[in-house]
Amino acid sequence: MIRCGITGHNGVLGKKIQKILAFKFYRFNGDITNQKDIYEWLSKYKFDLIIHLAAIVPTYLVEKNFKKSSNINYLGSKYLVDLILKKKNIKWFFFSSTSHVYPLLKNKKKVSEKELTKPQSKYGLTKLKAEKYIIKKMKNKIPYCIGRIFSYTDTNQDDCYLIPSIYKKIHRTKNNKSILFSDLNHFRDFISTRDIVHIIKSLWINKADGIFNIASGVAVDLKKIPVFFIRNLKKKIKIEFKDAPKKTYLIANINKLKKLNIRLRDSFEDILKNFLKH
Repeated sequence: MIRCGITGHNGVLGKKIQKILAFKFYRFNGDITNQKDIYEWLSKYKFDLIIHLAAIVPTYLVEKNFKKSSNINYLGSKYLVDLILKKKNIKWFFFSSTSHVYPLLKNKKKVSEKELTKPQSKYGLTKLKAEKYIIKKMKNKIPYCIGRIFSYTDTNQDDCYLIPSIYKKIHRTKNNKSILFSDLNHFRDFISTRDIVHIIKSLWINKADGIFNIASGVAVDLKKIPVFFIRNLKKKIKIEFKDAPKKTYLIANINKLKKLNIRLRDSFEDILKNFLKH
């Protein structure tokens, strides 16, 4: 059985990975900013691969406590990489990064992994810093893969995330009322958590090396989200939109995934239906 070390196993993606993949998982339960905890974990087990997910993700939390977030997202990753290189006991390393390392665009141009990075948030800044360290230290030493994950949703996500927040707002609104949604005149790229997990598995099987966009490559109009929920919840609610001054786009070029014959299973409508179902 494949032996997989995993950090951030209690998060949304961590739980989904453990549910879907038939690996033997060794969970990191220590403090990712404590080198002793990391060393003891690496010394206790022998892994085939490590999936590194541990991070502070919600952008408002990163903004609220940037020092703590930077310590976990960057410094914790640095310590993990340094000790992996010292132990040299894995065949492949996966780092969960984010589309937040890219700038928001004014058109539908799809961003490839070769695009210049310009973090759109402090969260993206911490991840990009970790990316650069991984590339600098692991190149030509241990096969590594950096997955820049685009937008996704899950019923286990907090209400601070877009789709859960829209659903909650609609669900709590009584019929014959109106709802005002602000700042939804944007286009984003959504992928299901199930597809994210299967992509990570495929990247592992291919021992993929370097940076990969993990996304659908499809532009989603955010205004369609409340429309979908109102229709499927059979609510009699009027929607009003207050647009942001500028429309933005962030859609992935996924040609690198396609070259590995990786195909997605879920459309955006499938993602929303699954959200409602659960």
